[in-house]
Amino acid sequence: MESSRRKIFLVDDVKYYLVAIKERLKSKYEIYPIQTAESLLEMLVNVTPELILLDINMPDTDGFEIIKMLKENPTYETIPVVFLTGSKDKESMVKAMKLGANDFILKPFTDNDIIDSVEVQLNPQAKARNKPIVLAIDDNPSILMSVKQLLSDSYTVFTLPKAESCREILKVTVPDLFLLDIQMPTLSGFDLVAIIREHEEHELTPIVFLTSESDVNTVSKAIYMGAVDYITKPIDDAILREKMAAHLKSYLMRRRIRDLTK
Repeated sequence: MESSRRKIFLVDDVKYYLVAIKERLKSKYEIYPIQTAESLLEMLVNVTPELILLDINMPDTDGFEIIKMLKENPTYETIPVVFLTGSKDKESMVKAMKLGANDFILKPFTDNDIIDSVEVQLNPQAKARNKPIVLAIDDNPSILMSVKQLLSDSYTVFTLPKAESCREILKVTVPDLFLLDIQMPTLSGFDLVAIIREHEEHELTPIVFLTSESDVNTVSKAIYMGAVDYITKPIDDAILREKMAAHLKSYLMRRRIRDLTK
């Protein structure tokens, strides 16, 4: 009888890592150790994994080529890929991210490194505990209520109706993305950008403007001031979710790379 446990492909040309990682995960997951790209492609014909742990540096076909092949195939493109790497080369990590990597595990690794990364990819409860934090600032309570209702299932959402309180809330929380109204009575969204960027940890944190005005001058100024995007009011649910997901994925991966390469 086929195992009901979740299947993980473990791809590495070094046998030590195949054995070590399998030992750490075999009690909970069905692990398929694979040493070559050719064997991986052969295995995919018969088994569809729910996660692939993939070494970057392989002698026949490297991890970059493998993930590219996977993401170009509609059958496999949604399978999360976590790269295994012994290098803190930032350029390689950014390249992997652009190709669709979900995370990185640095060699040598600890048990927690492996388990935590796998859990985040496969366990919805683990993802829920680690929801990205969004801070929405708007003087219109109905907008804040809408944002909270639309995003609370996927994000931890803090709302702030008074722009002048921004500095205070940044003392007690570290948002992963800011949603800022442009037109507010005391401080505008443009003013808030300068306040946010005062904090070193928010030098690259994505800022998305909420605006009723989508004229060229307003949009150009928003981008010039440091916004990564803007959303016009009234807010469209699908557009909000799509833009939030795209900007947060890129930012969180870049932050992960920054932390790993320190």
